[in-house]
Amino acid sequence: MAGEAFGQAADRLVVDVWSDVMCPFCYMGDTLLEQALEKFPHASGVDVRYHSFLLMPQLTDDDAPVNPAELLSAKHGMPLEQAQALNDQVTERAKQIGLDYHFERAQAVSTRTAHQLSHFAAAQGKQHEMVQSLFKAYFTDGLNVADHQVLADLAADVGLDRDAALSALASDEFAEAVEADLEQARQYGITGVPFFVFAGKYAVSGAQPVEAFVQALTKSWDETVGSAETVGTTAAGAGR
Repeated sequence: MAGEAFGQAADRLVVDVWSDVMCPFCYMGDTLLEQALEKFPHASGVDVRYHSFLLMPQLTDDDAPVNPAELLSAKHGMPLEQAQALNDQVTERAKQIGLDYHFERAQAVSTRTAHQLSHFAAAQGKQHEMVQSLFKAYFTDGLNVADHQVLADLAADVGLDRDAALSALASDEFAEAVEADLEQARQYGITGVPFFVFAGKYAVSGAQPVEAFVQALTKSWDETVGSAETVGTTAAGAGR
C-alpha cells in the first residue's frame, strides 16, 4: 500500500486515518491510538492525519437530523428496540475506554461539512483537536454537526477563528480536499472505518486493542524512520 498521495517525511512516522464523525468505532479507534501513542517511546516523531469517509453517503445537507437508532433500524430492517440495544452495547464498550456516548440524543446528519471543518483545522495545525471536538459534539453532546453555526462554535472552542471557519464552510473551500480523501479511500479499497495506514505501508482496520496499535507503531517506525536513522549514522561514520 503506497502513501505517495499524501507524502511521507523521512524523519517522521505518518499515520493516515480514515474515519467519520458519526462512526462510534472511529471515536474509539482514535482514543485507542492516542492511548497507544502514550506508550510509544517515539510519539513525538509521529504525525496523525485524518481523512474523510462518509458512513452514510446517502444523507444530504437538506435532510433533517434523525436519531441513529432510527437510521440503523431503517437501514437494516430491524426493530427499533433491537437497534437501540445494539447502540447500548456500543455505549458500554466505549465506556470501558473512557468515552461517554449518548445515542438517545445524537443527531445523524450528513457529515461532509464537518469533514471540511477538519481540513480547515488541519491547515492551521489543529486537526486532532478539531476531530476530537467533533466526535464529542456528536456522541456526547448531541449537537447537529451539519449546522454551520455549531461547527463555527466548535472551531472557536479549539482556538480557531470563528468567522474564518464560517467563511471556509460557506465557500466550500475544502470540499475538494474531502473528495480527494474519498477517492483515495476508494483506491485503497476502504469500505469500512476506522482505517489506519502506518507509513503508507501497514493497515489496521477497526478499533483494535492498544497493544495492536503499539505493535503497528513499532513495526512501521523500525522499518522506516528507525532504519533511515541507522543508515544515516552508518554513512556519517563511514565519512570520518
